[in-house]
Amino acid sequence: MSRFMQIALAEAEAAAARGEVPVGAVLVRDGRPLAAAGNEVEARADPTAHAEILVLRAACAALGSPRLDGCDLYVTLEPCPMCAAAIALARIRRLYFGAYDPKGGGVEHGARVFDRPTCHHRPEVYGGIAETASAALLRAFFKTLR
Repeated sequence: MSRFMQIALAEAEAAAARGEVPVGAVLVRDGRPLAAAGNEVEARADPTAHAEILVLRAACAALGSPRLDGCDLYVTLEPCPMCAAAIALARIRRLYFGAYDPKGGGVEHGARVFDRPTCHHRPEVYGGIAETASAALLRAFFKTLR
């Protein structure tokens, strides 16, 4: 497992400890993390405070640009359609994700945002990275809610 996916998993674990759905993300440029975050939907009372959106915002602010050319995103769960659209708009070079999300995913499932003719940028996509660990975090979290 890559060290960047390990960072994303640590962010997901921290999110779970805060009562958030355990999804973590890290944005990397030139082999160095620019931003890392876990979901903060509940803490911010903001339905857009997904881990992916938070790291995109932080990296864009740090670089002073709405485009993140040459950056790679590691996330523990297949991005939803909202996050996939933001990833395309930010022009992320590569997307690595852990668990697949047949119900809410927007990359390999559901809306398949990158496959739409209206999508102007499609990153390279690599799914199933640390899938077992990512899925286990999600299962454990949702088991406690039931």
